[in-house]
Amino acid sequence: MNALAATPWPQPIAPLGSVGASALAAAIPLVIVMVMMGVFRRSGLLSSACGLLAVIVLALTVWHMPVALAGWSIGYGFAVAAWSILWMVFNAIWLYNLTLRTGSFDRLRRWIAGHASGDACVQAVLVAFCFGALLEGSAGFGAPVAISAFLLVGLGFDPRRAVLVSLVANTAPVAFGSVGVPIVALASVTGLDIMKLSAMVGRQLPLLSLLLPLYLTVVVAGWAGLRRTWGIAAVAGASFAATQFLVSNLWGPYATDIVSALVSIAVTVAALRLRAPAPAAHAHTGAVPLTGRDVADAFMPWAILSVVMILWTHLGLFSVGQSVIDVPSLHDGVIISLYGKPYAARFTFQPLASGTAVLATVLLSALWLRATPRVLAETAADSLRQLRLPSVTVLCIVGLAFLFNYSGMVYTLGAALAGAGVLFPFVSSFLGWIACFLTGSDTSSNFLFGNLQVAAARQLGLDPVLLAATNSSGAVAGKMISPQNISVGVSTVGLVGREGDVLRDSFLHSIVFAAAVGVIAWMQAYVVRWMVP
Repeated sequence: MNALAATPWPQPIAPLGSVGASALAAAIPLVIVMVMMGVFRRSGLLSSACGLLAVIVLALTVWHMPVALAGWSIGYGFAVAAWSILWMVFNAIWLYNLTLRTGSFDRLRRWIAGHASGDACVQAVLVAFCFGALLEGSAGFGAPVAISAFLLVGLGFDPRRAVLVSLVANTAPVAFGSVGVPIVALASVTGLDIMKLSAMVGRQLPLLSLLLPLYLTVVVAGWAGLRRTWGIAAVAGASFAATQFLVSNLWGPYATDIVSALVSIAVTVAALRLRAPAPAAHAHTGAVPLTGRDVADAFMPWAILSVVMILWTHLGLFSVGQSVIDVPSLHDGVIISLYGKPYAARFTFQPLASGTAVLATVLLSALWLRATPRVLAETAADSLRQLRLPSVTVLCIVGLAFLFNYSGMVYTLGAALAGAGVLFPFVSSFLGWIACFLTGSDTSSNFLFGNLQVAAARQLGLDPVLLAATNSSGAVAGKMISPQNISVGVSTVGLVGREGDVLRDSFLHSIVFAAAVGVIAWMQAYVVRWMVP
């Protein structure tokens, strides 16, 4: 055992003498990333690289983290980003490119155009909210935004508006995304009952889901859009929210998004058919109505994706052949002073990770769509080219997040916010928001602050299930401004390098959503306590 492992390094909570001053210092890298992207409109790559540099400087000079631990923290983050995130994103973009090349995606666009009656608000609800939720429930990690945005552009949306709409719509399903992985992670890190956590999140987010389609119509076309399409938006939101509540409370987190999205799509399309007869719905497209085979080709890749992800989860394929690697020096080489326990650093390599499940979907879809090996190879190459710059951005922001964690900066921020007293349930949402901004992942947000939320709940005499769930619910608002999520989201619509413009567009919406979750959590803590399972 090396010296560092024998004498773990304790994270300083207040390296500048006070928690408040130290928290302000810890916030500097976050402010740098937000200001560079949102104010100066720099690219996600440059902004995240500067943020990473700032974290390195602060970790070494203010938090006095040993150089070896800092280096291994960044390397650990790179490894997680490469396998857990980029492998998934690459295969999801490959699936999208395959459907594009074979004409499947165009058939999907024509089907949506035919059923949305040419109304941009209805298109946003059907594509970004309903279909985007299906993608989030199956894959996640930015791919739903990239695919939904491209589909909206194909329907006539401006690229920047398409990305904004997709980011805003991507909030409601995030906590149950990737077949419920965020809730599973929250249960594992807190030791709380997974069904109670699922139920609690399922008693917060449906309130957001109910109103989100209505909100989208305002984003797309202002109050006039809301007056014109409020009925369809309400149907989409109510059907999704009701299903999200029922599945999360009665079945658990695994299929919540997928089932909710499928129900919402079916109910919304049925409502659209009642509003406009089928022949009229096709008339404006100027195209020959799709045949049954065309519709099957349009939806089959995404149906295969949903089925594969559910089977992968329920058959336990994720853990087949996995190996756990202790990160040298870093594993148990850091003491989390806030909790008084060693900080584990174990990289779990899963050959059959979620990205591999999406790869299986690509191959099965290629068979259904009768794609040749050449088309498969060319679409894979196209996907690699698309992700060159976004992938470096993801590496930088996840490396930043891991160093932010292991240096103790994230716990300094958490300790400062935990002093909010009676307002903490409201602040709890913003803790999840900060963590998801950093990592682009609700799952990582729960790993970061799940235990902090539980510790604060016990100090304040509140239910730990409520605050732990609020961390996951609040994180959904941070995802729309995460550099990682934005960098992947713009990769399909020609906006690489303009991530700062997108962050500016989405920032206020993000604050509004995080505050809304905070208000819900505060009410559940003090007014409607019966809502806590």
